[in-house]
Amino acid sequence: MTTYSELLQKVSLFQNVEKDELDRIASLLAPRECAKDTQIVAQDERGDAMYIIAKGRVKVVLYGDNGREVILNILKSSEFFGEMALLDDLPRSATVIAVEDSTVLILKRDQFAEHIRKSPTTALNVMAELSRRLRRADEIIGNLATLDVYGRVAHIMIDLAKKDGEEVEEGILIRERPTQQDIASMIGTSRETVSRVLSEFQRRGFVEMRGREILLSRKFAGGVPQEDEQTPSASSSET
Repeated sequence: MTTYSELLQKVSLFQNVEKDELDRIASLLAPRECAKDTQIVAQDERGDAMYIIAKGRVKVVLYGDNGREVILNILKSSEFFGEMALLDDLPRSATVIAVEDSTVLILKRDQFAEHIRKSPTTALNVMAELSRRLRRADEIIGNLATLDVYGRVAHIMIDLAKKDGEEVEEGILIRERPTQQDIASMIGTSRETVSRVLSEFQRRGFVEMRGREILLSRKFAGGVPQEDEQTPSASSSET
C-alpha cells in the first residue's frame, strides 16, 4: 500500500493531493500484470477505468485502414492513460499495448468520480493534463506538416532527452530509446529512413548509438540541427 501511495505522489493527476486521500486511493488500486505485446485497452471499446503505470512502458497507438500503426505516445512508470473515457463517457480513443513486461494499476470510474468530487485539486490537475496533451498533439501535427524527416527524428530525440535524459560527462544519455520502428511509427516514415537519418546524425557527431542507449551531444539536445549542405534533404518518398 505504501508503495502505491508513493507512486501516486509522482503522478501528475494527484500532485498536491492530501496524503490521507492518496492513501485512500492507493487502497482502491487493483494491479494487473501485462506481458510484453499485451493489448491493455482497445480503441472504440467502452472505458470504465483508468490505468497508472507502476512498472514498464506502454505505447498508445492508432491503426489505419491498411493496418499501419501510428504511435501517439510512449508512457512509462508514474504516467497514466484511459482517463478521457472516464470524463466524457465515450469509447476509448486509442489502443494501448505493453512495450515490455509491465504492471498497471486500475482505478474504476466510480472510484475516480468520487475522488474528483472530493478533490478540486485533482480536477484542476486533470484540466492541466488535458491541456498539455492537446498542446503535444498540436506540436505533432505541426511537425508532420512543416519538418522534413531529419527534423522529425531530431525532435523525437530532443523530446526523449528532456523527458528521460540523464546528464553524463559526454552529453545527454537516453538509456531506453524507442526502436527504430517505433520512431518511424511516431513520425510517419519507414524504419529504413529512420536508420539512415540516425546514421547521418552519428556520422556528424550529433548522437552515439550504444545498443539500447543513445548519447546526444549537448549542442544537439539543445535544439533541432539546422539543415545545411552536409545534411541531405529528405525526398518525398522519405516523409
